[in-house]
Amino acid sequence: MRALILLGLVGLAAQLVDGSLGMAYGVTSTTLLLAIGTNAAAASATVHLAEIGTTLASGISHWRFNNVDWKVVAKIGIPGAVGAFAGATFLSNLSTELAAPVMSIILLSLGVYILIRFTAFGLPRGNLGKPLRKRFLAPLGLVAGFVDATGGGGWGPVGTPAILASGRLAPRKVIGSIDASEFLVAIAASVGFLFGIGSENINFAWVGVLLLGGVIAAPIAAWLVRHIPPRILGSAVGGVIILTNVRTLLRSDWIDASSGVQTVAYIIIALIWVGAIAYSVREYRADRRNESVEAIEALEAGAEPRPVDEDKTPATTS
Repeated sequence: MRALILLGLVGLAAQLVDGSLGMAYGVTSTTLLLAIGTNAAAASATVHLAEIGTTLASGISHWRFNNVDWKVVAKIGIPGAVGAFAGATFLSNLSTELAAPVMSIILLSLGVYILIRFTAFGLPRGNLGKPLRKRFLAPLGLVAGFVDATGGGGWGPVGTPAILASGRLAPRKVIGSIDASEFLVAIAASVGFLFGIGSENINFAWVGVLLLGGVIAAPIAAWLVRHIPPRILGSAVGGVIILTNVRTLLRSDWIDASSGVQTVAYIIIALIWVGAIAYSVREYRADRRNESVEAIEALEAGAEPRPVDEDKTPATTS
């Protein structure tokens, strides 16, 4: 019972993060399932089955808050579904001993990417409003879907930063569109896993509590995307993913590190993680101060106050 309550809370927390950042539900949930001993294919299958419900709820919530560009959803979601089905089939055919370290390496890489991406870089806006073309979104969706299924997460970490980097879509609409299109990816990956490993290796009670937590959090996250700084949240989540998957790898048969080596590694990662969060907080506050100074200077110079840009809120300032 305690495990089910914990998984429900993880599902809730993971969806709050995912709905606010456009990533990390699958990575966070799969990381926990691996940490408690679930095999790689079953962990990814469990998360993707839960995501059918959470992504539907999240997509509807984002749509209600006008955070979704449906043209982007169609252009990236369909190729993403193809990639996800292929990735699920690939992971299902790997041996359990090989699949767990491979998935941990993928998750660790995504965690490092999330930590660096949100700690160090801002969001370009020079191309805002220009259309996103299918020749860019289709291959992006194919790769992101494959990584998502094989890594137990990755749709958001691959897709969201790539579209943000283009600067052509407002950040809140990037997040909403990625979350909405993930519904197609979750269905395709789930079908692939059911074909590949069957249903006997999947704990549907775990699926249910992950789903329940995610559905509860989805509308809250869609609202929070306008009100919380993703830079800080991204740094925090990236550190959790890195620490957990380094632990898995150090204890695997591939490395089998001594307890002393593990302790040193955890301390180093923790120090880097705390430093990253502190840096993100400082840069976020500096950005806010600069925006306030610019507004005051504009008023003192007699300029007309600029209209509020709803897409440039604290939730998207980096």
